Amino acid sequence: MAALTLGLRTAITVGLNPEAVWNAGLFTILSAFVLSRLLLVLTNLHSFLSYPILLLMVPSLTATGLLLTAAVTVLYLRLRHLPLLATLDTWAPCATLVWAFLALGHFAEGSDAGLPTTLPWGIRIPPDPTPLHPVALYAAIAAALITFALLRQLPRRHHSGDTFALALAAGGTTQFLLTFLRQPSLFNILLGNLLDPIQWISLGMILTAGFILLLQPRKLVSHAV
Repeated sequence: MAALTLGLRTAITVGLNPEAVWNAGLFTILSAFVLSRLLLVLTNLHSFLSYPILLLMVPSLTATGLLLTAAVTVLYLRLRHLPLLATLDTWAPCATLVWAFLALGHFAEGSDAGLPTTLPWGIRIPPDPTPLHPVALYAAIAAALITFALLRQLPRRHHSGDTFALALAAGGTTQFLLTFLRQPSLFNILLGNLLDPIQWISLGMILTAGFILLLQPRKLVSHAV
């Protein structure tokens, strides 16, 4: 709700209809919820028939669900005649604000464990007494700073997509670096010293940001002879 409310302000800054942006944001959130639950049911149909309520309580936001949500959101924006890049600029600080809240949630439940540390702010997750890096707290602080930077940059953008590209580059770089402080995933353990899946996604975010900036129109400078 905080992100949707922030979107009303950023929509005015970008020059879009705040009500249309609110509706699009609400559609995106509901689509992510419905599609993720639908994928969960389809991939665990037998368990769903036996324990429907229990299965629906399981966290189900996956990469596939996010891709499907992105696809239906793009379709919705086209049907509502909302410009894609301008809308993504509007949503960029809203998305990083959501990231900050999600990271705080992970920190509260201790689900984003970091590597052992001797730093004084290391946290302990019972029953293990070993101090760990509070990676989720790092992510929350970084997300809040990125949100602030995006809000400052949004009125100063030169082209549609600039703020979204900045969000992708900053978020991707942050996640890439923070993953070095996280405990290795099962993917890394099984396949050796390859990059974590989050780091591959982060690199994709950074490359996408560069691609968006490369597509921006450039001013031709003429030199008098």
